[in-house]
Formats: sequence, structure tokens, C-alpha cells
Amino acid sequence: MKDSKVRVRFAPSPTGPLHMGGVRTALYNYLFARQHGGTFILRIEDTDSQRFVPGAEQYINEALAWCGITVDEGVEQGGPHAPYRQSERRDIYLKYALELVESGNAYYAFDTPEALNEVRSQYEADGKVFSYNYAVRNELDTSLRLPKEEVCRRIERGDQWVIRFRMPENEEVQMSDLIRGEVTVNTSTLDDKVLYKSADQLPTYHLANIVDDHLMEISHVIRGEEWLPSLPLHYKLYEAFGWSDSQPQFAHLPLLLKPTGSGKLSKRDGDKFGFPVFPLEWKSPEGDISRGYREDGYFPEAFVNLLALLGWNPGTEQEILSMEELIAQFSLERVSKSGARFDPEKARWFNGQYLKLKSDNELAELYKEELTARNIAVPDEKLVKIVGLIKERATFVADFWSLSSYFFVAPDSYDEKAVKKFWKGENPARVDRLRSVLNGLVDFNKERIEPMVHDWIVTYEYPMGQVMNCLRLALVGSSQGPNLFEICEVIGKEETLRRIDRALKNLPAN
Repeated sequence: MKDSKVRVRFAPSPTGPLHMGGVRTALYNYLFARQHGGTFILRIEDTDSQRFVPGAEQYINEALAWCGITVDEGVEQGGPHAPYRQSERRDIYLKYALELVESGNAYYAFDTPEALNEVRSQYEADGKVFSYNYAVRNELDTSLRLPKEEVCRRIERGDQWVIRFRMPENEEVQMSDLIRGEVTVNTSTLDDKVLYKSADQLPTYHLANIVDDHLMEISHVIRGEEWLPSLPLHYKLYEAFGWSDSQPQFAHLPLLLKPTGSGKLSKRDGDKFGFPVFPLEWKSPEGDISRGYREDGYFPEAFVNLLALLGWNPGTEQEILSMEELIAQFSLERVSKSGARFDPEKARWFNGQYLKLKSDNELAELYKEELTARNIAVPDEKLVKIVGLIKERATFVADFWSLSSYFFVAPDSYDEKAVKKFWKGENPARVDRLRSVLNGLVDFNKERIEPMVHDWIVTYEYPMGQVMNCLRLALVGSSQGPNLFEICEVIGKEETLRRIDRALKNLPAN
């Protein structure tokens, strides 16, 4: 493979935000290209003018950049096969559509929507299903039935027409898929797809993607399984153009499934179960807002990692893989044929793992934004230490405040269950005595505080857990948190004593 010229493309339509399934398709193409020293192309397929959504193309570019998926050739990057936006290539497609008509592999159809609806209604009345194919094309309003002069006359006077592919009758199409193996389909089960429309002078997906893939020298088409039913037509198009020897290899990826495992993952599922299905937040032209993984606090590395394992596995127990590791280990042979169920809890787990892998300095910089918004200024050294104490219990940077607010602000309330359980009997008096011991310390750091407090409790045979939890309650407001003596060191001696005094004053003994 490394000796061949690998060129792959991701070709989304700018009809809305990029679904995470689309990002996975882009990712698999990117991994395949990088592994084989190939080229990753971003082509915008905007031939569906009626469904075009302003801002969608910019969103696609921004989403790929956030994920670390670098484009080699594309609308923004340029390249030897520019332009990479199909609407700017419209003059190319008519030439190839007419070439198919000339070779007898396609034909003009002048049927109006009203006429086709009437035919469909008649078929339904007879208990039949209408299909525009070999059985009806010679009887309908097409260039296969009309005299050549009439066809020319209609075109010249401006009648609307489409060019349809002339699917052969009763022919076996032998196809090969790198994931699903050999596939055979009989052409009699297929209809004559529209390739080009005079109304908007634009091709349909079927013609445009075949022509562009050929002209851009695409070696592998890696796309979603929803395009698998179109594969026979695409094979026949390559054959009709005489390009079979240079046609790309195909690989159709499995669907991303709902958390329940039944059906394709959709935005509705995200709304229902409370997770995003788009990489970035999307604001529609109508003002509707859809959540994004970036805005929900996910690291791009975590998002990419979880996507990579939805439908592919490295063949080992390893789950945390960097982009470099994914590139080295990815293979289409290990892509599943069946759909991959998305688990939002697993997604959160991935982010937590990547958070723990990040340096305390990097996380401190991210946390600083939250503290600045709260008008809290903290020396960098202190903030780095705090982050190091709490990050093991966090999933997102957004969790940091709830896990560490007591480092910056004294608690103004105390956990009722902890108070009832620990702040009772002799314990408040013991805490008062412990305050005097802490007050006598000159070097107020963990290394001095911890052994001193431990020895003191043992000497007086106090219950260790009771006293320690009472001290934590006074400092933190609950019985949760990192090492108690680390907390003392970080907030300092004066604040430690102040909080003990406050608890002794405000908490009634049980």
C-alpha cells in the first residue's frame, strides 16, 4: 500500500452541522491517508442548492481543525485539482452527462412532476410499485421514445429536463468492499437515477462524486454505509465512462447507533439522553442552538479517541490512543460490519482519562479562566498545586470549582449528614484543643502537620476518624476532598485557624 498513491476525500454537504458520524468518517479517511503517506482532501459537495445552509461550510472546517484533522487539499488550502467546492465546478459536469447520453448510457427525460405523480397513482391503484427503470423508460416522456428532432426542439425552447442513467436490464454487478467483502446485485432491482437537472444546471450526487473522484485521482472511497445501495450505480458509471481500471476501492463504514443500540444516532437522542451529537455548538439560521462537545468541555483528543473506537478496534485491550498511535494502528480490516452503539458515559470516561493525563500547569491555565470570571486571583504556583490535588476526581475542567472552591472561599454551610455523624460528643472540644496544637507550629506544611496531628491523636487515644473528619468539616464544609494536610498547607495557617474558630462558633454540638 505504501508504494501506491493513496488519495482519499471527505466530501460533506453543507446542509447543517457536521454530525459526529460524519467526523468519524473524516477521521478514518485521515488516519488511512496518514498511515500510508497519502493525501487527505476536503471536498464540499454543495450541489443540493435547496438544502444549503449558510455557515455550514465554515462549521465543517472549524470542526475538523478542532479535532486535529489536517486537510491537505481543499477549499481553504487549494491544491492541484481546485476548485474543491462542487458549485464552482458546475461547468464540468454537463460535459460528462452529455457524454453518457452520446454513448447510450443515459437519456433525456422530460416528465413533469405532475405527470410522474399521475403514473405513480395509477400504479398504486393497480396494486403495483412504480420504479423509473427499464420496464417504463421507453413508454415515458424520454429521448428513448421521442424522435431526435423533438428532443432537440424541446431543449431549444427551454423545456425542463433531466438526464437519467440507463441502468442495464438483468445484469449481475460484482462489487468489492474492503470492509464487507464481495457484494453482488442484479441491475433489474435498480432504477434509472437522475444524474443532471436542467432546472438548476447542477448534477446530482451520483454524477458529481464519480466525476470528481476520477478527476481528483481518488484511490479509496471511505464513506458511511448509507451509500452502500448506491454502489452498483457507481460501479456502472465507472464502467460507462471507461474508467473501471482506475476506479477507487470502496469501504462502507457501519452506522453509529443510539445508546439503546437500536437505530441510527440522531440529535433527538442527544436531546433525550443529555449529550451532544455535534463536535461544536451549532446555531442555526433560525436561532436554534445545538450542543457541541467542545462547548461541553470535552478535549478534542478525547473526542477523537472515543470516535475512533466506535466501529474499529486495535485488536488489543488498549483504549487510550493518541492521534499518532491511531495513525500507526488503524486498518480498515479491523472496522466492524455491524453498527457501533454510542455510550455517553464512556465518552465522559474518555474525557476524564485525558484530563488526568494533562499536566497540572496546563490544567491550571484552563482553570484560571473560571477563577478570573469569579474575580479570584491566585498565584500560579498555588493554583498548580490545587489542580494536582483535585484532578483525579474530575471529568471536566468545569468540575474544578465544585471540587476546590473551599481552597479560595471559606465554607458558608456544612454538610448536614457529616455534622450529625461527626460533630458530636467530645469531638468539638477535641478540635478546639487541636487548634492550639496547630497554632504552635512554625513550619506549616504537610510534612510537619501530618505526623504532629497523628501523634497527638494517638497520644490522647482519641478516635482518629472522628477527629479527622471534624477537622475536614471545619475546613471544607463536608467530609469529602483530597489529603487534609495538603489542604491545611495550601490555605495556610491563619486561614486554617480562622475556619476552625468559625466552625466552633457556628456548629452546635450534638
